Amino acid sequence: MIGRIKGVLIEKRPPLVLIDVHGIGYEINVPMTTFYNLPTIGEEISLYTQFVVREDAQLLFGFGSEQERHVFRQLLKISGVGARTALTLLSGLSVGDLQRAIADQDSGRLVKIPGIGKKTAERLLLELRDKIDVRATASDGTAISRDEGNDALNTLLALGYNEREANWAIKQLPDNLQLADHIKQALKLLSKA
Repeated sequence: MIGRIKGVLIEKRPPLVLIDVHGIGYEINVPMTTFYNLPTIGEEISLYTQFVVREDAQLLFGFGSEQERHVFRQLLKISGVGARTALTLLSGLSVGDLQRAIADQDSGRLVKIPGIGKKTAERLLLELRDKIDVRATASDGTAISRDEGNDALNTLLALGYNEREANWAIKQLPDNLQLADHIKQALKLLSKA
C-alpha cells in the first residue's frame, strides 16, 4: 500500500521517526540499523516502507534499503514472528550479519537478541535458509573472507564488545590480514573510539 516515504525528518525517538510529507506527519518505526544512519532533523529523508495492519493498530515500518525491507517481509512470513520481533531482530543484526548467521547456521548470534530464544533462533535459521541470499558481503558490496572475518568478530564479541562495535572495527581493516593481525588492529581501533 505505502512502498516508500520521502519527506523532511522532523522527529527522532528510537525506534520511531516522524516524517513530514507535504504537511502530513507519518510515524514510522525503524530498526536501529536504519536509525543510526538517519540524517539530522530538518533534512530530507527517503525510506522504503512496509504497512502492517493488525487487529488493534495500523503500523508503518521504514527501512534504509530495499534489502532490509525484503528481510523484514521474509521474517513476517514465519509463523510466530510478528512485526515487533522482526524489527527487534533487524535492530540487533545488520542484514549482512543475519546472512552470515544463516549461512553458518549460527543460532548463538540470534539468541543474543532480546526476545529470541534458542528454539526460535533455530526455527528462524531453518526457515530463512532458502528465503534469504546468504552470500556474505561487506557494506561496500564486495565479498568478505568469512572465515577470518567471523573468527575475528567472534573473538571481539567474546572480549565483551557489542556486535555493532565489533563489526565496525572489522570493516575498517583490509581483508588480506591474518587472524591475529585482524584482532590486534581491531582492538587498536576500538581502544581509540
